[in-house]
Amino acid sequence: MSSGPVGELEKALARLPGFGRRSASRAALALVREKARLLDPLAAALAVAREDVVTCPLCGAFTTRAQCPCRICSDPTRASEMLCVVEDPSDIVALESSGAFRGRYHTLGGKLSPSHKIGPERLRFDELRERVAGQGVREVLLALSTDMEGDATALYIANLLKDTRVALTRLAWGQPAG
Repeated sequence: MSSGPVGELEKALARLPGFGRRSASRAALALVREKARLLDPLAAALAVAREDVVTCPLCGAFTTRAQCPCRICSDPTRASEMLCVVEDPSDIVALESSGAFRGRYHTLGGKLSPSHKIGPERLRFDELRERVAGQGVREVLLALSTDMEGDATALYIANLLKDTRVALTRLAWGQPAG
């Protein structure tokens, strides 16, 4: 890695998902090599994102200060009786790109993970319970990871919502047939 400002840029880029040390170094060198074409627009976009991007107070998705609540929560054509629970806002982006779900979302902000010291108090379970109780939700679709932590989170939600009359479903998973 380089030293000075280029080295700091490399370190910052290396912390991004999908960037290793070498790709961060190549990206940093390209940015400083072509400041007007690459670095200046990136710096401007980062400044705008830092200032304007917020999380929706209802679902937890990324939105802007000007569009708060987000476009999904504001859309009257979405099925308000269906709520899809996801771990992160990026999961909403993936589900929306499929076009298969036309309900509303609820982002937990992660999943239960004792090894990472993430307990129920750090996730948006209280908000989920309030939404189910007060917004006429009839079905909660759990779109969580199929690992041990995702399963534990799904079980926690099932226990949290057991005294409600809401149907609890989970995305299909397993080995494909054929």
